[in-house]
Amino acid sequence: MQCLTGGVLILRNKFFILLYRGKDFIPLAVSNSLNEREAELENLCVQEENARIVSNHSFAMIAAAMRSSSKTGTFSEFQDIRGQYGLVSNETSEYKLEVEVAKVQLEKELRKQERKLKILNYKWKRSEVKYTNLNSSWRPTEQEADTEIITEEEKQSFRKIGLRMDEVLLLGRRGVYDGVIGSIHQHWKHREIVKVITMQRTSYEAEKTARMLEAETGGILVGIEKLRKGHAIIIYRGKNYRRPLNLLPENLLTKKTAFERSIEIQRRGVTTFSLYSCALFYSDYVQKLNHWSAVFVACSL
Repeated sequence: MQCLTGGVLILRNKFFILLYRGKDFIPLAVSNSLNEREAELENLCVQEENARIVSNHSFAMIAAAMRSSSKTGTFSEFQDIRGQYGLVSNETSEYKLEVEVAKVQLEKELRKQERKLKILNYKWKRSEVKYTNLNSSWRPTEQEADTEIITEEEKQSFRKIGLRMDEVLLLGRRGVYDGVIGSIHQHWKHREIVKVITMQRTSYEAEKTARMLEAETGGILVGIEKLRKGHAIIIYRGKNYRRPLNLLPENLLTKKTAFERSIEIQRRGVTTFSLYSCALFYSDYVQKLNHWSAVFVACSL
């Protein structure tokens, strides 16, 4: 029974015989199914190996044919291309190629400068229109010919008093607008002299501002003193001073409009400088391009 079943004999006596089937016991149907599956897989492996051998043989034949007939990527192909397009390796052709490369680069830079110049022109025109609109409501008062006259002694006395004054009026980037004139009249309500501090660096700009303040307020310009930073403008209200009913003149810009005008002045200055620099670069590129074009034509002959 042990030989017939393949089991393991555990106990044998006159009453019982014990057989253990074992851990690897598989029924007959399952065993036959496994054997059939293994045979099928072995046949598939054999077919796959035969197909691989056939494909390798065919690819080897194609590669051999390509090595014997194709010139792609070879030196002979390079020579054929040079012979077809006439690229003869000499100094003249190399110099001509360098000239053509320089010409192409200059044309590219020239297009960039043209675009930049067009944008700057558009910005400058837009800023000019806005600046003109802001200046349309600004009508400065002209200096009166019949003004009050003070002596030199009085002027020197007022100048010393003005330099010693601690109460000052700061003139910012907005320049002269209606609020500045109103503040000057408020100072003249309590004292006869007002000292205006402006951060303008040049004497010409400071004198221009002082004359404008004198004309708008109706006072008398005593002096313009150079400080470590900026200038001090001292104005005397005059003996015949009459406080105006409207402290804010209507012919000047408001605080907001004056600030916008100062921004436009700054923008116009920057745009004008950039436009001038771009125009210089553009003319330089045009001259270089004309030179290289002439050289290229000379090489082509």
